[in-house]
Formats: sequence, C-alpha cells, structure tokens
Amino acid sequence: MASDDSSKAPQEAAGADTAAATPPARLRLKLYSFWRSSCAQRVRIALNLKGLEYEYKPVNLFAKEQSDPEFEKLNPIKYVPALVDGDTVIADSFAILMYLEDMYPQHPLLPKDPVKRALNIQIASIVGSSIQPLQNYPVTDFIEEKFDSNEAIKWIQHHINRGFTALEKLLKGCSTKYATGNEIQLGDIFLEPQIYAGVKRFGINMSNYPVLARLHETYMEHPAFQAALPEKQPDAPSS
Repeated sequence: MASDDSSKAPQEAAGADTAAATPPARLRLKLYSFWRSSCAQRVRIALNLKGLEYEYKPVNLFAKEQSDPEFEKLNPIKYVPALVDGDTVIADSFAILMYLEDMYPQHPLLPKDPVKRALNIQIASIVGSSIQPLQNYPVTDFIEEKFDSNEAIKWIQHHINRGFTALEKLLKGCSTKYATGNEIQLGDIFLEPQIYAGVKRFGINMSNYPVLARLHETYMEHPAFQAALPEKQPDAPSS
C-alpha cells in the first residue's frame, strides 16, 4: 500500500546518503505517479497485489512536472510511472511490472502455462500499444491544437472502441472469474485501468462489450483494484 509524499516536484531518485547507510533490500520502494494515469494505475494494482509498501511520489502532469530535470533523470521520455527500488530506477509500466515479477515473486502475474502466458502478454500489448498511447496527453493535445476538443474525444473513442472490440473477441466465451483464469494476472492489470478510463473519462458504452463489462464489475470488488483507483490517490483533486 502507498504512503504519501506530497512534496511538489520530483526529488532525487534514491538519496545517496540513505542508500549508503541502508542495505538495498531494506530501502522502501518509491513510485512516481499521477493520480489519473492509467499506466501508473497498473503499477499501483500490482504493488497492492504483491503486498508491497511504497512511497507515493506525485508528479503533476497538468503542471508539466514530468519535464522537471530531476524527474527527467528518472525517465528521459518524461512519462509516469517510474519506480525506484534502492539504487535501481525502472520507468515504463510494462518494464516495472516485469521487474516486480522477477524481484518480488509473491502473487505471480504471469502463469507458467505458455499459452495462458502468451494470452496475458497479448492482452497487455493490445492495451499498452494499440489503445492507451493514442489517448495520451501529447497526442490529444496535438489534435486539440490542430482541430478542437470534440475531434480529440472522437479520436480517443474510436481507438478505445477499436481496441475493446478486439479484446472482446479475444476473450469471447471467457467463463473464469478473471480474464485468463481465477487468479488476477497481467492481462487483468492492463484491462481494468483502461476500462475504467473508458467508462469514467471517455463515455464508452460498455453494453457493446459484455465480457469486459463483467470483468470490470469483478475488478471493482477487489481491494487491490479499489486502493489503486485514481480518485483514491493522495494527489487526486478533493472534488
């Protein structure tokens, strides 16, 4: 679970004095996050599932804090999330999740069965490559600048619906509690933040996607997903 560090701008990654005085295994994890980022939400879910305590380091994307030179040291592409684990810095949600899987194997996110493993990676790839990047701020800001906000929302809805159509077909006939089985796995961690954003931010009609809609309801009942919700983060607006 997260503890709040509400200092305004990103700070030094791990703190040289602390790193020198404390064995790396005992250093607390630090997650650089933005409350509304679906990529950061994925990592928050995984940390919760694995029972890992972490320090929440807010990066206000609206205030362009991702361009702060200190944060750029953590992630040169200037996106959230970034994870600091002792002297180790990992950026990009997929890379972070794979790191957590290797370093903290409790509650495995990938099954051993190669077919189910591939399915989880395929789900993650559809969300992470074919949906979320196309709704990201640099893309939508560009569209709004060239056209207007109505065109930007049409663009986002088009690409979410396209991706959800593919996911619905991929998961057709799914009868397990979660997307690829009765345990939460990598595919679920990518699915729920995207479904949540589709519903809450972009007005996606989930009646077109009954499998995804059922999964969404199930995810919303799980404490690890509940604690990772955007509005429950320390940097979320109070109203």
